[in-house]
Amino acid sequence: MRGRAAEPSRSMRDAAWAAWGRAGQLWPRPPAPGPGPPPPLPLLLLLLAVLLGGADAQYSSDLCSWKGSGLTHEAHRKEVEQVYLRCAAGAVEWLYPTGALIVNLRPNVFSPARHLTVCIKPFRDSSGANIYLEKTGELRLLVPDGDGGRGQVQCFGLEQGGLFVEATPQQDIGRRTTGFQYELTRRHRGPDLLAPSAPCRPCSDTEVLLAVCTSDFVVRGSIQDVTHEPELQETAIRLRVSRLYRQKSRVFQPSPDGGGLWQGHVRTLLECGVRPGRGDFLFTGHMRFGEARLGCAPRFQDFQRMYRDAEGRGLNPCEIGAE
Repeated sequence: MRGRAAEPSRSMRDAAWAAWGRAGQLWPRPPAPGPGPPPPLPLLLLLLAVLLGGADAQYSSDLCSWKGSGLTHEAHRKEVEQVYLRCAAGAVEWLYPTGALIVNLRPNVFSPARHLTVCIKPFRDSSGANIYLEKTGELRLLVPDGDGGRGQVQCFGLEQGGLFVEATPQQDIGRRTTGFQYELTRRHRGPDLLAPSAPCRPCSDTEVLLAVCTSDFVVRGSIQDVTHEPELQETAIRLRVSRLYRQKSRVFQPSPDGGGLWQGHVRTLLECGVRPGRGDFLFTGHMRFGEARLGCAPRFQDFQRMYRDAEGRGLNPCEIGAE
């Protein structure tokens, strides 16, 4: 946190609660049934044109992304604006931020909130506002103003709350823009290496076996090279893959050397202290914002032991060649 700048003002917090009260619920209620003829069609078209025209003057939005400007707010008012997005992935871009936004994220298909994970990645040049996780008035700072240059991904369970984005006081808002990408995914059991607590702890046997079944990529291979990136607090790992079990995106490509080998890069947190080493590993992980993020990665001989033990007891959650 950055002292008082990281704390939302009392008036802004009151305005946020007032905005929630006006909204009544996360999604507007359908109108109550009642008598009365519908308005004539020309009147409906006129009203629709007026509404759309006004919306275009302030912001552009679809079900996945939102783009708006704080310049539409009156200078003497600290407004809190509600943003509703119903999509698996998208972006929020707020030019000249003033006041605050409450960003309501929901998937485009029904799924209980407790089964969903939200990940956000700030734009590299994001500035002018703090991004908080909010639930029942309690705020946790996710991305401080000006911290977007690191581009570090933050993840949390959807049931943990929503996003509250508050503009920070500026003498000159200039060309400031606050923005981030987001993704909603079904929660995977096992450690999330993007989570703030124990991000680099080894996976248990059960977690490894589940990761084999649920990960976006599963490969056997070795570490060719490791590049630490302190400015991003991340590490890029170049892999040489001898067996490709699964990949949802083209993370791994055939090696120019041939021989049935593959190669590709995965990323993890710098604090995990990954180093080049000999031997084969089983690498698993998930795609986040187009990048392969490392999950469980046991030595391959340890994975063979886990798999055969579970197979002998009939406890394997799925089948995979462990030879």
